[in-house]
Amino acid sequence: MRVDVLGVGFDNLTLEEAAERGMELLRAEGPHYVVTPNPEIVEVCRENPAAREAVNGAALVLPDGIGIIKGAAMLGTPLKERVPGIEFAARLLERMAGEGMSLYLLGAKPGVAETAAERLREQYPGLRIAGVHDGYFQEDAPIVEDIRRSGADTVFVCLGAPKQELWMAKNGPDTGARLLCGLGGSMDVFAGTVKRAPKFWCEHGLEWFYRLCGDPRRLGRMMRLPLFLIHVKRERRKK
Repeated sequence: MRVDVLGVGFDNLTLEEAAERGMELLRAEGPHYVVTPNPEIVEVCRENPAAREAVNGAALVLPDGIGIIKGAAMLGTPLKERVPGIEFAARLLERMAGEGMSLYLLGAKPGVAETAAERLREQYPGLRIAGVHDGYFQEDAPIVEDIRRSGADTVFVCLGAPKQELWMAKNGPDTGARLLCGLGGSMDVFAGTVKRAPKFWCEHGLEWFYRLCGDPRRLGRMMRLPLFLIHVKRERRKK
């Protein structure tokens, strides 16, 4: 059973439960894909039926954003906890490394995926990097073929929303990978070019504000958060 938040169905799992479910999908016949919507992406889904279909078609839909947790609670259908995509990925990588599984990194600016691959190899001994490619490409087919040839078990797709969700829904079956994960800006964090908010900010649901302070250009995107809460309140009044 999924928890519906403005038309997007979220799996009601803890972080550890989500990681275990991810491994179950990895061991099963693929393809499967994982999405990690925040309020901004939910708002995109409200406006874009194709994006909504791609998000809801995922094998795992995880609540990345304190706004989703608050919105679900306001609607009377609380979720267990926030499951940030970057933390889900870290738990998954730990388990993959332990089983010698392979990973393909797709996204970010040229050179970032290579740096991320080097850091992940050091951080997760046993993890095999099957290949990398930046997010600056015009045609899907060469990328899909490269992933297929690499034999990757998992692909981290960091193209931003909703591009990554649409890409996984369309191309996932042809990559040969068993699991694809849409992780937005996580590639830059893996590479060390962007730092996550300190623990205090994350634990208090203020990571979004920390990122805004570091990059005021995000203000336009952040305006979707109050819009999301307005839509949640309207939906609550209908019940």
